[in-house]
Amino acid sequence: MKILILNGPNLNLLGKREPATYGTLSLEEINQRISVLAADLGAETYFRQSNHEGELIDLLHSAAADVDAVIFNPGAYTHYSYALRDAVKAIGIPTVEVHLSNIHAREDFRRNSVIAPVAVGQISGFGAAGYLMALRAMVELAPYWRKNV
Repeated sequence: MKILILNGPNLNLLGKREPATYGTLSLEEINQRISVLAADLGAETYFRQSNHEGELIDLLHSAAADVDAVIFNPGAYTHYSYALRDAVKAIGIPTVEVHLSNIHAREDFRRNSVIAPVAVGQISGFGAAGYLMALRAMVELAPYWRKNV
């Protein structure tokens, strides 16, 4: 199974940016943890991060031909990017939305996700462990979801 781990804006600053909210691990450290678990689960992972909406859309479009599932932290685009929402819906690949912080316990504008209605699920509030939860779920369930998309 091939899984794209896609991260949106400002996630390249993890470990430095608001550590009380987003944790002290860097994106590279999170990716290393994901890689270790993926190897244990027999999955291949591909890591991409961009601060640019159009590039994230292009990466999602490319994923349609190459991967079985997507784990996606859209960052602030979560709350208003209908273009990313449409891309997730269009590619027909099971996608789980991940957030390090609990977006439902934060500012009002962060509580809404335009991505969640087209994702197979959402994990938020568990820090870096949320990515590992998403990976386990996708390895177990993506083959079923893909057949029923």
